[in-house]
Amino acid sequence: MVTNADGLVPGTAARYAPAPPRTAGMRSPAPTPLSGSPTHAGPHRRLQAVRGGGTMDLRAAERAVADLLIALGRDPASEHLADTPSRLAHAYAELLTPQEFNLTTFPNEEGYDELVLARGIPVQSLCEHHLLPFQGVAHVGYLPGERILGLSKLARVVELFARDLQVQERLTKQVADWLQQHLAPRGVGVVIEAEHLCMSLRGVRASGSRTVTSALQGSLREDMRSRQEFFALAGVNG
Repeated sequence: MVTNADGLVPGTAARYAPAPPRTAGMRSPAPTPLSGSPTHAGPHRRLQAVRGGGTMDLRAAERAVADLLIALGRDPASEHLADTPSRLAHAYAELLTPQEFNLTTFPNEEGYDELVLARGIPVQSLCEHHLLPFQGVAHVGYLPGERILGLSKLARVVELFARDLQVQERLTKQVADWLQQHLAPRGVGVVIEAEHLCMSLRGVRASGSRTVTSALQGSLREDMRSRQEFFALAGVNG
């Protein structure tokens, strides 16, 4: 589903706004529908993409970091650690806050019906089990329907869900589901390859090991030839 420049869905009465505030560390909900009035759509349409959620309580986060340092046997008042609670709180606020953007789409006037694929989109997120980063690349593709997407927006959608406390499996599916719902293509495919520091720095310490996840929708899931083409162009053996 897409909207015009005023944030309204042509022919419907729905637009998107931030969801109610959340407690710091909780997983963000999806955008919440809000009633409005339909307006005329131009040749291109925009949907304002906002992942619901409130602002982080930085002061509470700073106190928590100071308490953690004490629990670890460190002195948060020492010269080297005095500003660490503030630095870490602001760092997590940045890592957990995606940028809002307009999902711009255009009429598929030429009737393009082949795969559109963006490879190697950088992915950085935080494992919600250990609060350690995982990072890698995403390959995102779709089979256009009536509309095509501004290409930079594929990376924006990845960031929209990656800047959160995540597991890679859910992140992969969220990107695919969101594009299928709001772009209405004939198919969507998402592959994410990432190294998890919770696996490479601790525990098994499998440095360099990468986890690969995929999510497919529509024709890319149901048609074997389209599925194989997507994985081949993404550089993954499907």
